[in-house]
Amino acid sequence: MARYFAKDPTELGLSVSAMVWREHEILLMRRSDNGYWGLPGGFVELGESVTEAARREVVEETGWSVEIGRLIGVYSDPAQQVVGYGPGPPGGRPRASSGRPGDSGEGPQAPGDAQWVSDAGRAELDESQGEERRVQVVNLCFHAKALEAGVPTTPEETLEMGFYAADALPEPFVPIHWIRVEDGLAGRAEASIR
Repeated sequence: MARYFAKDPTELGLSVSAMVWREHEILLMRRSDNGYWGLPGGFVELGESVTEAARREVVEETGWSVEIGRLIGVYSDPAQQVVGYGPGPPGGRPRASSGRPGDSGEGPQAPGDAQWVSDAGRAELDESQGEERRVQVVNLCFHAKALEAGVPTTPEETLEMGFYAADALPEPFVPIHWIRVEDGLAGRAEASIR
């Protein structure tokens, strides 16, 4: 089970997300672990580039093949990008990534894995779970162009998906993804560093 807004990271992880466009609409997915809408994304695997990882994650979660474009931003603020995981196997990699309550694009990958707790609930959770891994996740978010619809290869991660106008995004929306969408809509030539 993942806990967002963890502190004192013990590991570092690299993730990607994509703001996929079709005409004037953005591809979003509703996550199976928490029901929140957000951008597709996930962890970079050993031996792949960040653009390969972004393409793979979009296909896995939505079925859409995409052309990766420019970098929207790099998101690494430890105040928002540290995720606590229950005790795991030594050397194991986290199944989720990053951020504030509702953060999705790289969040837990199985139903029921994600949870958000208050500060009061944190102490209780920490005591009940014992030693936990705390991963500071660095996320690179890219613009992407939708090319062709296909079949998701990890359908258990996605309850539904669709293209939405930027001014009519579905709720509830992953909070950390709002800033990525805002940065993507800003149209700046340079990437945001947050």
